[in-house]
Amino acid sequence: MSPLLTDDRDGVRTLTLNRPDAYNSLTVELKELLLAALTAAAGDPTVRAVVLTGAGKAFCAGQDLKEHVAALQANDPTPFRTVEEHYNPIVRALTGMPKPVIAAVNGMAAGAGASFAYACDLRVTAESAKFLMAFASIGLTADSGASWTLPRLIGYGRAMELMLLAQPVTAARALEIGMVSQVVADDAVLTTAQDLATRRGPGAGTGERRRRPEPARRDGRPPRGGRRVRGEAQTHLHRPVTDH
Repeated sequence: MSPLLTDDRDGVRTLTLNRPDAYNSLTVELKELLLAALTAAAGDPTVRAVVLTGAGKAFCAGQDLKEHVAALQANDPTPFRTVEEHYNPIVRALTGMPKPVIAAVNGMAAGAGASFAYACDLRVTAESAKFLMAFASIGLTADSGASWTLPRLIGYGRAMELMLLAQPVTAARALEIGMVSQVVADDAVLTTAQDLATRRGPGAGTGERRRRPEPARRDGRPPRGGRRVRGEAQTHLHRPVTDH
């Protein structure tokens, strides 16, 4: 079965990360499929909104570290390029989508999985879900746009605390600090997100472009240079140390 499922209904395209046995962790295949699906949704006039969710108990656990380790042991340079080739383009596709994107966070969202949720316009979250910025616990800087999106959701101080301490945030706490839009029963998260996606204001149609709140618009889109520097920093941190 494909690691990414696509469903179209009432103008809403639902993209489901479908590796439930691995908590929907991100392999190269899944990242490439997700990027292609987001690009296709952006250009499809029949799609008026996108819902991103995960299969099983997790939304997305972030990078599949087993794949990373295997690649590094085989001297495969793919892990050094994945921020620039996969994660940054996916986040740009989410933040630049010309139609609303809603994350249906059905379970744990960690690392890049949490970053993807932050890059969406709305986050509908299951009561049992948690968010975890796990980068610091493995000695990495936050990537996938989180250092840009998260402070704009919850403020600089709280965002810095989550990134430095790598402590999980419950759904209730996420709602309290403004990280998520709604918290609903676990079995209602996807239908709630899809219902929200079908709500259109007067005059909305298939050609509608998303309008972002003015505070975000004044800041502009995520700076490409910042993401590039973080990607280069992670590449340097991953490389083996050699004697000179």
